[in-house]
Amino acid sequence: MKIVGVAACTAGIAHTYIAREKLVKSAEVRGHTIHCETQGTIGVENELTAKDIAEADVVILAIDIAINGMDRFKGKKVIKIDTSSLIKNPIGFIQKVERLLEKEKN
Repeated sequence: MKIVGVAACTAGIAHTYIAREKLVKSAEVRGHTIHCETQGTIGVENELTAKDIAEADVVILAIDIAINGMDRFKGKKVIKIDTSSLIKNPIGFIQKVERLLEKEKN
């Protein structure tokens, strides 16, 4: 599965980067390709390209705040989760996304 994601927390510091790291590592462990940007106090890092988004099977938003650029995901399957929940159980969350997408396929 190809995943794109955005991580952003209220302070834009710790949880943003921890959530990104957990999301990337757990997706890779499960055999998926992932590109994840962060939106925080220092702006946007690892910005998603239009090509990244177009090729993605799913968009994961690990966010606690409104983010910039939501219109980029129009027409894509978008799944939201708060950063704390993702950080607590990243593998379980990826497995849940896998099941959801498989169910929608059938």
